[in-house]
Amino acid sequence: MLEILTHHNLLPYNTFGLHANAARFCELTNVNQLIDIYSRPDFDPTNTLWLGGGSNVLFMEDYDGLVVHMANKGVQKVGRKQGKVLLEAQAGEIWHDFVIKTISMGLSGLENLSLIPGTVGASPVQNIGAYGVEVKDFIEHVRCFDLQTHEFIELSNKDCLFNYRDSIFKHGGKGRYVIVSVTFVLDTQFEPVIQYGDLAKVIAEQCGEREPNAKDVSNAVCKIRQSKLPNPAELGNVGSFYKNPIISAEKFRELHTKFPNIPHYPQKDGNVKIAAGWLIDQCGLKGKQIGGAAVHDKQALILINKNKAIASDVRGLSNFICADVWIKFGVSLVAEPLWLPE
Repeated sequence: MLEILTHHNLLPYNTFGLHANAARFCELTNVNQLIDIYSRPDFDPTNTLWLGGGSNVLFMEDYDGLVVHMANKGVQKVGRKQGKVLLEAQAGEIWHDFVIKTISMGLSGLENLSLIPGTVGASPVQNIGAYGVEVKDFIEHVRCFDLQTHEFIELSNKDCLFNYRDSIFKHGGKGRYVIVSVTFVLDTQFEPVIQYGDLAKVIAEQCGEREPNAKDVSNAVCKIRQSKLPNPAELGNVGSFYKNPIISAEKFRELHTKFPNIPHYPQKDGNVKIAAGWLIDQCGLKGKQIGGAAVHDKQALILINKNKAIASDVRGLSNFICADVWIKFGVSLVAEPLWLPE
């Protein structure tokens, strides 16, 4: 029997640690409970939040609808494709735990995405990425419950309309598709992707002359992330707060003339991705604090809950950062987390 709680505290369900309550709340541990949810006479799909690990949301105030915490678990092999393994993971699986499990199973592909907070179900929404890898490159299909047709469907990789930190689940599929599981296509033959940042250097320090394996890459990623990124359990945050801006080649040439050391990554379409954290750092904003919210002093891309931050502190700090970056560089920053209400 599905239990609906009222006026439920959401503090344990968002990694930034903002105080908010849900008018109604339930925990989904089995996908069949979706039928119980949508069959309720008071169910309103337009006022329902499907919440995973809470690592990509910022509660600006109490949520006046229903919050469904996706807590369904399970990982299983479901087939093979062109010599690779198809692995289905339920939406409520903790992402990092799932990555470590794939490595223990002798599978590779996701190791660069180690230690990203959140759940498996959230991974395709944001098309999470790190150290030169995006999750879209390993997703075979996403199983969803369609709130319009009340049927379970499978969206292929192509159907998901993946882009940089983007997918159909942020646009046309938002409010319609509830992700219940994701099937990944993973390799049994390890091919390292270690060209990004300090990854190759850290791996060389760990492995010496020995050829690295997927576990080595995962360990190196974890080491780098832990040296720069605070643990949300100890210091509230939502990971990278801003997307890395993608600008035109013309705009990049303008910036590169003024700032020759600007980190940049040419894109296939001719545009150039630049590092949001570098832009913020060049504005001298590490440690900048408004109320209880602050820019992390080790990584400018991270905003932290330093001292019992409230929603207006986070909003004020973000607005300040965006204005400073615009004034200095003429580049707009876009926040990654979802502001609720939007």
